[in-house]
Amino acid sequence: MGDLVGLTIDDQVAVLTLNRPPANAIDLALGQELQAAINDAGGRPDVGAIVLTGGPKIFAAGADIKAMATWGPEEVRPSVDALGGACDLLESIDTISIAAINGFALGGGLELALGCDLRYAAADAKLGQPEIGLGVIPGAGGTQRLVRLLGPGRTRELVYSGRTVDAQEALRIGLVERVVPPEEVLSTAVEDARRYANGPRVALAAAKAAIAAAITSPGAPGLQAEREAFLALFGTPDQREGMAAFLEKRQPRFGA
Repeated sequence: MGDLVGLTIDDQVAVLTLNRPPANAIDLALGQELQAAINDAGGRPDVGAIVLTGGPKIFAAGADIKAMATWGPEEVRPSVDALGGACDLLESIDTISIAAINGFALGGGLELALGCDLRYAAADAKLGQPEIGLGVIPGAGGTQRLVRLLGPGRTRELVYSGRTVDAQEALRIGLVERVVPPEEVLSTAVEDARRYANGPRVALAAAKAAIAAAITSPGAPGLQAEREAFLALFGTPDQREGMAAFLEKRQPRFGA
């Protein structure tokens, strides 16, 4: 990995920090480093959860428009493939991920946050998909993931208008899960991530996969995927420990 994505690990939580000042504009190099960092963190036994942040003032203000303004389709493809690949990785790895959003999460920045399992926003954060004002649309999963979260009507309104929403509206419509003071966004995300990291990781991964099945294979296939995942957890160490702790009226010690 290079210098565009910081990776720190503390007590089973990996914090990935975007580092392309001044706005963390996402280009090919940043997208590629993100993929490498997500793969690294997601494959480590000492990492049980991931927090993705852009720092105290900004998450990511979208793509590098200055670079791509005169590009054609094939010139822009590698950059959008890199960002889209990073978003897809966040969804596909077993590890639970939380986006800690300070400042602006716009365009590709919001798409990156949408790839995470959960989104925590600072009270003064601004989020949106403003691509329509540039004569384009989201290209790294924004339309698809917004529909899953918000439904088609709200997605159309946000994408067609290109407007930004503040943190309270984002919470109200389900775009983020928590709103906290700006100085507490990262620490809150890390604290919650640590709880997941110290939880039953196999069961959490199964829950993540079952919820994904509800999105990609709704109805009978999703129900069957959930049933099989539930059954497969019986006999695992965490299932034995969790149920023993319940019967013994004590806190479970997962992963011990």
